[in-house]
Amino acid sequence: MKRIVLLLKGMAMGGADVIPGVSGGTIALITGIYEELIHSIKSVDAVALKLLLKLDIKGLWQRINGAFLVNVFAGVLISIFSLAKLITYLLEVHPIPVWSFFFGLILISAYFVMPRTRGWTDYLSLFVGAVLAYLITSLTPGDTPEELWFVFISGAIAICAMILPGISGSFILLLLGKYEFVLGAVKTLDLSIIAAFAAGCAVGIISFSKVIHWLLLHYKGVTLSLLAGFMLGSLNKIWPWKDESGDVFVNLSPNDFTAVTDQPNQLYLAIIFFSLGIIIVGGLEWLGKKLA
Repeated sequence: MKRIVLLLKGMAMGGADVIPGVSGGTIALITGIYEELIHSIKSVDAVALKLLLKLDIKGLWQRINGAFLVNVFAGVLISIFSLAKLITYLLEVHPIPVWSFFFGLILISAYFVMPRTRGWTDYLSLFVGAVLAYLITSLTPGDTPEELWFVFISGAIAICAMILPGISGSFILLLLGKYEFVLGAVKTLDLSIIAAFAAGCAVGIISFSKVIHWLLLHYKGVTLSLLAGFMLGSLNKIWPWKDESGDVFVNLSPNDFTAVTDQPNQLYLAIIFFSLGIIIVGGLEWLGKKLA
């Protein structure tokens, strides 16, 4: 049963990572596996390599928390390969309900991520994280090379964002001009591009997880506040009503959205899905306390 739950959490992470503006790290925090995920990834180190070279598979498996990682990342991969078309379809056909759902989900999640006891350093960290995420999500995508070396670099950078709540790896790929390129490779099973991207992801996530683990170990309150700030700042990208006719998206009020785009603002439907996101996270938090 535990393996199935981990697989489902991994699938939720993978589904979130496909959406530009939503982070798999956010889902990991919401579902209560973030710290174990960071610790497990960090354990893929020189010691683990020595165990592998000695063919001590049992010791290696225990060292890297293998059962946990396999189930989570299997869920991530299943979701990415199976849900890529569905999620892109939903974003194209029903963007306002989808963005509203994630807006509510991330907004309430930021509250639960914040440490219960807060000092001025926590609030400062929250502010810094929010400003950084806002600035990043306001950048304009650019044109970049399509060679495999740049695909590798893009994977290394994007995966760091993917394990940071609030900073979307998919959006970083958009900024690097590689979101549709990589998603297209996944859909067509272009193995050379997928391999280069996966290798970059492996290098990036192993390196960056050590930094996050150290911060959580020594400055947990400040780090959690920073992560909550990232989540709040990313709401700039997730706002449901946008004018995307120009080079840079512009957030609009629901009424202005109708006036500018001549499309219905679906306000009542947006409120329903916004509330659903809040209810789901609140329910998970309540269930987690009950089972603790």
